[in-house]
Amino acid sequence: MSLLSIERLSLSMHGIQILRDVSLSLEPGRILGLIGESGSGKTMTAFSVTRLLPRGSVLSGKILLAGTDTVTASESRMCALRGDMVGMVFQEPMTALNPLQTIGAQIAETLVLHKALSRRAAEAEARAVLDRVGLPEPEFPLTRYPHELSGGQRQRVVIAMAVACGPKLLIADEPTTALDVTTQAQILKLIRRLVDEDGMAALFITHDLAVVSDIADDVAIMQTGRVVEAGPTDEVFATQSHPYTRALFAASGHQPDRVAEVAPAPLLEVRGARRTYPGARRGLFGHHPPKVAVDDVSFTLHDGESLGLVGESGCGKSTLTRAILGLEPLQGGEIRLAGDRIDAAQGVPGAVRARMQVVFQDPYGSFNPRHKVSRLISEPFHLLDSPPTGADRRRAIDEALEAVGLSSGDAEKYAHEFSGGQRQRLAIARALIIKPALIVLDEAVSALDVRVRARILDLLADLGKAYKLSYLFISHDLHVVRRITDRVLVMQSGRIVEVGETEAVFRAPQHAYTRTLLAAAPHLPETVAGAGADASGGDI
Repeated sequence: MSLLSIERLSLSMHGIQILRDVSLSLEPGRILGLIGESGSGKTMTAFSVTRLLPRGSVLSGKILLAGTDTVTASESRMCALRGDMVGMVFQEPMTALNPLQTIGAQIAETLVLHKALSRRAAEAEARAVLDRVGLPEPEFPLTRYPHELSGGQRQRVVIAMAVACGPKLLIADEPTTALDVTTQAQILKLIRRLVDEDGMAALFITHDLAVVSDIADDVAIMQTGRVVEAGPTDEVFATQSHPYTRALFAASGHQPDRVAEVAPAPLLEVRGARRTYPGARRGLFGHHPPKVAVDDVSFTLHDGESLGLVGESGCGKSTLTRAILGLEPLQGGEIRLAGDRIDAAQGVPGAVRARMQVVFQDPYGSFNPRHKVSRLISEPFHLLDSPPTGADRRRAIDEALEAVGLSSGDAEKYAHEFSGGQRQRLAIARALIIKPALIVLDEAVSALDVRVRARILDLLADLGKAYKLSYLFISHDLHVVRRITDRVLVMQSGRIVEVGETEAVFRAPQHAYTRTLLAAAPHLPETVAGAGADASGGDI
């Protein structure tokens, strides 16, 4: 018997149709993967189950959760079901956790509300559930705050909150998108273990086909508010009967058409870079040992080259990137761009900064929402000695927009008027507008849907050839790094442990840590990946 049965569910918001006749079923002990692009209705389907919907929402159809129709249930009944019958794991744990409360207090609060436990009993239960999700004492006491944990550890706390009351259904909404591959593998293994041990059902929402292949028993593909294909994971992945399914698989294995034109002259030189942070305070007079974030790192990036930098969270990638961008001083070694030294302690001249630009993971967070696109993408002009004005300025803005596949008319819009993929194009246009030699891409495609990601990778390949750009591509997505880079650096605990041509490193890794990363990365079965790569069921 199904624990969750969704029958002909439709949802509209302020008269706009969001979901159309969605039907799904989920049995105890099984994981259902819900796949689709942004806007396909995945998250709104999950929110409909728990009735966490905005004002102006109108639901029709049936959602039977252990016999209760949540479409017609009272709000008091839904409050009892949330947390008790249904647990929710969100994509970004830092926004799901209260930064002012300890992790123990937040888990205990759930137990007090739903199980009416005393504070002491709730804290004891919180301790037990943290142990269960892999956060044992004494390393992870209840008194820790969210900011003291890594991204993967915070996600474990969110999972602990979700399963603390022993729910029958676990809903996980993109829980591993922002995690590195080894942490992602641990979280997927944890969810699978909890489902198997407790006999829960899990609804796993993601755009990553390889992740679903690893964890889900069944899969449903959503497009524009409808389920277009559903069934056991192996069958759906093998048959790919719907054109949209084939389009997703084709995009997932998409290889940009690029030819490396690497010049012998070095553009970026990093020599013996070292950066150490003081240890955190321990008691009144003691300190933990210093943290060595970057430890004697050396490498060269050549003119016209695309260089990948991979490693787990905390390995030093971000610290090294900030130093390259002149935002973080080094305590040893040096960094040079086209022969000019970059030293944050001494200040970096605007002319040097103008030769390198950066594209961040979240473009919306890096844009001022009050400014129009014309102002946003022209921000780098302040680095020029003689920034263009008047008609020349407008011409440069139009050229940058058109180079990334947008139109000159978009200059008068605001960032919120664009989709996620379009905002990333705006971020690339901003980096491109002063024609730098080097663009640093910091997780620039990790949060994008597979088809949007394929388009952005094609765009980067085309721009690299047209403008003779060099790229430093920082990512935890090993599949993307393999497709877009010429060489790759593997970083562990502040050191570069392996470097080489990308394909050679991926085919025959020499270092044990590189082999661990590659083994942890989710993979589509080769037969499935090959079928998807040949599919033509959509525009990518």
